[in-house]
Amino acid sequence: MTQAKVDTKLLEILVCPLTKTTLAYDAKKQELVSKKAGLAFPIRNGVPIMLPSEAREI
Repeated sequence: MTQAKVDTKLLEILVCPLTKTTLAYDAKKQELVSKKAGLAFPIRNGVPIMLPSEAREI
């Protein structure tokens, strides 16, 4: 399966919807990680899914 490319400008402006802190991009897992919230938000087809209900706990 090919990973869709995520827009780097988008990654620069996105923040955690719960804590409003910056996110770390995990290219291998295709996730945006909020260390403060302890959540990883999935990226599907190049689109970050920023819903807490869709995030996994880390």
